[in-house]
Amino acid sequence: MSVLPYDQAERNDRERAFHDDWSEVIDPATVLVDETFSACTSPEPQWIWRRMGDVRGKRLLELGSGAGEGAVFFAKQGASVVATDISPKMLELVKNVARHHGVSVETQTCSADDLSVLPAASFDFVYAANLLHHVDIEQCLDQVKRVLKPGGMAAFWDPVAHNPVINIYRRMASGVRTIDEHPIRYSQFGWFRARFPRVEVRFFWLSALLIFVKFYLIDRVHPNEDRYWKRILTHEAELRAWYKPLAFLDRIVLGVMPILGWMCWNIGIVVWKEEE
Repeated sequence: MSVLPYDQAERNDRERAFHDDWSEVIDPATVLVDETFSACTSPEPQWIWRRMGDVRGKRLLELGSGAGEGAVFFAKQGASVVATDISPKMLELVKNVARHHGVSVETQTCSADDLSVLPAASFDFVYAANLLHHVDIEQCLDQVKRVLKPGGMAAFWDPVAHNPVINIYRRMASGVRTIDEHPIRYSQFGWFRARFPRVEVRFFWLSALLIFVKFYLIDRVHPNEDRYWKRILTHEAELRAWYKPLAFLDRIVLGVMPILGWMCWNIGIVVWKEEE
């Protein structure tokens, strides 16, 4: 198993407290559910949604649901959704966000690296956004494989560890991050292939990271004042002229030199469990 630098129970306590506190300052009416899957500056969920296809009538598990953008969106698409999070207050927020959007979501308090409260082979899809870098990745993948139905699909998107610009941002944004976060490393990618017979990967945000530089140098917004990864959604309209040409450039560069993907901000990983 992978080893984190902190005791797992202590890590869980810190994560729970951090996200309980954060939930109390989020207005359910302001959670950007549809925008998360439609904004040009949110390419990772869109790529995953295209890989999923029609989710109507399917059982979908979201890990680390946070404010519920994914859980509520997929419920609106007709999926039967179970939202999990280590923070019970975040799950209360998810219920309120779902109510605001006219859908219902089942919730279950648990850590993503211990899904023993959920039955085996019970979900068609597992979705996790910005989750793996908060948990023991190998334990989480083992749990995901257990709860997926044969042939089921799991999708993750998370930050990558190797870009020096993002690592500077991470040090500056200490007030809006937990100390236990551990972005995905190249050396960990084999853990996915060891557990699932089919794995697809896509990287996002290489030159497009210049938008973070814009936030800091032009907009004069410190990373602790406004979470940049939320700001790219709340300010999408004004960022389109910046993002679209940079994203086009990224597709060309990554098409020619795919190894540069490990210098991107985020990685999307989609896996399928073997058929019986």
